Amino acid sequence: MKAMVLCAGFGTRLRPLTDAVPKPLVPLCGLPLVQFNFALLRGAGVREVVINTHHLAPAMEKGARAIAAELGLGIEVLEEKRHILGTGGGVRNAASLLSGGPFFLLNGDMLFDVDLAAALEAHQQAKAVATMVLAPYPPGASYGAVEIDPQSNVRRIVGRGVAGDLPLTRCHFTGVHVLEPEVLSRLPAEGQSDINRTAYVRLIQEGAKVLGYLQDGAWADLGAPPQLLASNLDVLEGRVPLTRFQGADPWAGTKEVAPRVFVHETARLAEGVTLQGPLLVLAGAQIAHGAKLGPGVVIGHNVRVDAGVTVEQTMVWDQTHLGPGERLQRAIAAPGVRLEA
Repeated sequence: MKAMVLCAGFGTRLRPLTDAVPKPLVPLCGLPLVQFNFALLRGAGVREVVINTHHLAPAMEKGARAIAAELGLGIEVLEEKRHILGTGGGVRNAASLLSGGPFFLLNGDMLFDVDLAAALEAHQQAKAVATMVLAPYPPGASYGAVEIDPQSNVRRIVGRGVAGDLPLTRCHFTGVHVLEPEVLSRLPAEGQSDINRTAYVRLIQEGAKVLGYLQDGAWADLGAPPQLLASNLDVLEGRVPLTRFQGADPWAGTKEVAPRVFVHETARLAEGVTLQGPLLVLAGAQIAHGAKLGPGVVIGHNVRVDAGVTVEQTMVWDQTHLGPGERLQRAIAAPGVRLEA
């Protein structure tokens, strides 16, 4: 089983954080976000992954190759050098690597506790050419919806497709697809395109089977600072089950030193440090006297926290230095960056 993870985007809403770090390598409880996606795919039986790159391409390739090697996955990397190709152009560019049967396509900037094996089974039983994994449409939302009929056929995407006479249910698209290779022939051979608005709409209008598969597992788009911080807190507080993510364990090498306070064995904490869970302190961190950490805090690898620092509801990225007396609440801290979330 093969899969592609889309990793070329700019991460515009996370700037200035993504000026230095590709969005799929942004940390989630100390692990690169794409590691959760790779681990999810590995747990579903995938052994070969393809990624596309564009923004900060060398860093994205280096990080993805290291994670794939750690998880025992084969990886192919396609750099979109001149310009970004979009979801359609990116996967069309990888067509020669995705032949031979159905494959998964995932956005690289999400966290989703999805049963991929069940989605594949539904796809195959329905004899679909494409399956869009959907979630209930949020109350009060106003963005474009995917609409399905009572038989779970996708009939319209952002208002385009074939409505017919049947009642339609508005759904939210999660960014997870199951595709037959033939779908890629419905995409332009070159240039930028959007798979939802081009290939899927064309398939629907041709009468092909595009299945909408509903799942209600924990899902998050980590595209903006508030969502990124909220997802860190959800994982930290146990609201996102990690059973499906084989090879993504934020607590590896840590010890619970107090209720819901996990500290890596190589972290160094001075006397007089106050710790309140949920709290995760990762490898190589150095915490000085009088610092107060928690609740809802992730201290990244090799972070230095000086005396008198107070941190609450905050994620601190690797290699960050928090100066004497610094106070952070509901924030993301990275080297040279403090971002309210």
